[in-house]
Amino acid sequence: MEKAIIVEGKTSTEAIEKGLKQLKCRREDVEIKVLENEEKRSFFSILEPRIVKVEMTLKKEKKEVKREKEENATAEDIEKCEENIEKFLNNFVNQIKDLQYVMSKENNSINIEIKGNNASKLIGYRGETIKALQTIMSAIGNKNVKNRVKVLVDVGGYKEKREETLKELAKKLEKTVKRNGKKIVLEPMSSYERKILHTELQNSDYVTTYSIGEEPRRRIVIDKK
Repeated sequence: MEKAIIVEGKTSTEAIEKGLKQLKCRREDVEIKVLENEEKRSFFSILEPRIVKVEMTLKKEKKEVKREKEENATAEDIEKCEENIEKFLNNFVNQIKDLQYVMSKENNSINIEIKGNNASKLIGYRGETIKALQTIMSAIGNKNVKNRVKVLVDVGGYKEKREETLKELAKKLEKTVKRNGKKIVLEPMSSYERKILHTELQNSDYVTTYSIGEEPRRRIVIDKK
């Protein structure tokens, strides 16, 4: 059953941010309906406090639907996906010197680790090149595959190192917010990186986290409870 709440604010933006914080979700995860528009105010209400009411309904994420399809992948689907990716990677690594790859299967997903002296060139700023490679390999791997197979790509152990860095950052920021009581808005991050921070601080006794903005400039806010 979909969860719906009604929140108030001086503006629709303020009300929406309150609702996202309460639901602990992202803007794209909810359906938003402004019940009392901030622009529609009568002459007689002009001296009254400005209040905007917004109804927010939590909807089932598309990612969850996609994950359900991935979980239905058969051994035949995974084998076909693996063959497709292997053909691409064999040609790909031959174009770049000192580059190798290791491919493994885990549950219903295929993990690809790219290694070598020149592997660092495939990371990009904050892992953007890795993300692009993952999108490409997922599309190639799932060509003519009945049930979608999840494809994960890493380069030189970057994801593990980045995860540890973000976990350390989360703890430092938690202490900062606890000490001065002021919320911190981080720079835009990918959904993968935001998830790490949300997860690291979800059981904090002092702070709460939520996301604001639209992709690809979506940001995490760390605020005092």
